[in-house]
Amino acid sequence: MLALTIIQILQVLLGVVRWIIIAQAILSILIAFNVINTHNNFVRSLHYGLDRVTEPLYRPFRRFIPAAGGIDWTPFVVLIIIYILDAIILPNIAMSLLSNRSV
Repeated sequence: MLALTIIQILQVLLGVVRWIIIAQAILSILIAFNVINTHNNFVRSLHYGLDRVTEPLYRPFRRFIPAAGGIDWTPFVVLIIIYILDAIILPNIAMSLLSNRSV
């Protein structure tokens, strides 16, 4: 049961990270197209905070994924990896734990 609880906590954390990445990507696009600017203290603080949270996730992948045409594909790749973990790997681990428990 403890392992299943840990898996559920991991799934919640992956969901939170997913939304942080989406928020950071949207904010970056809005800043890039001058819809909002970083002269506003709140926008600057939010952008800085989201970058501080997401940059450690992106850093290992930025070495292998070049920016194509000025577009950073790293958030998209990280979101795909999070999806694979959340939708495929963690449920398979949970099913494996449940099937071993009933034996």
